[in-house]
Amino acid sequence: MADCLFCSIIAGTTPAQIVLDTPEVVGFLDVRPVFKGHTLLVPRTHVPTMVELPDELTVPLFGAARSVASAVRTAFDAQGSFVAVNNVVSQSVPHLHVHVVPRTKGDGLRGFFWPRTKYADTAEAEEYAGKLRAALAD
Repeated sequence: MADCLFCSIIAGTTPAQIVLDTPEVVGFLDVRPVFKGHTLLVPRTHVPTMVELPDELTVPLFGAARSVASAVRTAFDAQGSFVAVNNVVSQSVPHLHVHVVPRTKGDGLRGFFWPRTKYADTAEAEEYAGKLRAALAD
């Protein structure tokens, strides 16, 4: 879809810190992470919401979410993760995406209030992406 930000990331026309690249799913760092290492997983095919997700993409997408949820623990010494999907409401880009947010007890995240942070620069974002890619490779 030409006007979709995530489709342009998948196509390589919009830069992103890619951490996972499979035939069905692409994962990249959120540019406004809840915590650094916050990853978005999207199907390569433009799918607006989870309701429209074809059965054949369910396992690849949520299998990728499971892999990234495990990898953030290794990559960032996180104790766990928060995994979420918004459908329409609070969905800032109308392309299905799964959030995987590294979590540590006492990190301050409460309920569904998601304070956002920023990477200091592209080098810091690449450092986080590299750590996650390495953990996913293991």
